Amino acid sequence: MLDILKIKLNNIEKRRADVSKGLIHQSSNIKSGDINTVSTKDLELLFHLYDQIFFENWFQNNFPGKLRFSLSRRMTKSAGLTLCPKNIVKIQPEELVIEIRISVNLLFNYGMLEGNKMVGGILTSNNLEALQLIFEHELCHVIEFIHYHKSNCTQERFKSLARNIFGHIESTHKLPTSNQIATQKLGLNIGDNVSFNFEGKRLTGILYRINKRATVMVKDKNGYLTDKNGNRYVKYYVPLPLLNGLKE
Repeated sequence: MLDILKIKLNNIEKRRADVSKGLIHQSSNIKSGDINTVSTKDLELLFHLYDQIFFENWFQNNFPGKLRFSLSRRMTKSAGLTLCPKNIVKIQPEELVIEIRISVNLLFNYGMLEGNKMVGGILTSNNLEALQLIFEHELCHVIEFIHYHKSNCTQERFKSLARNIFGHIESTHKLPTSNQIATQKLGLNIGDNVSFNFEGKRLTGILYRINKRATVMVKDKNGYLTDKNGNRYVKYYVPLPLLNGLKE
């Protein structure tokens, strides 16, 4: 039986390509390396392909718990996240539920900037490859949670797993974030004065935060937010393409 903690795979690129081909063949959403639609069923299919091609169905045959998959539009900095109950030690193996969550924003922002996009220290050429490498990283978290009840991708144990199974040489992902897109494409930075249209009016304010949308603080005498100088503001959430920078 496969010892999932000790495996050191070869032909990793071929295995990864086989997963990609299987996903494109079986998914109703993903038909090429350029993803513009994805569902949780695609993530579930991706998992089963990895289990077959990389793990000889180890999860199917040895993990009595359940894996869930989700997509997030709120994750703007982390490309992936693995959620495990804090009381995992007290949970029966067959009742354990671990969730892999993937950021839709970082996935679909892939082509917004030029330049290299690295995931796990590996250069990617499209967002399907990026998704696979992110997913591989999260699978290493899953393996650690199952066997050790905790996981940390900055530690050598995790890095060794990711390197031996998937050939990852880093634990970080370098994909375009909303902040980078705002800075490089729109020339905007936190603290800049910006303008935008809202309900037929042109409003001006201060760029306060950049996530999926920009948070802009607009002065308003009836505003519910105040600064240390007593100025009152209303907070607006504005899609990045609708913002215009204002020269000082």
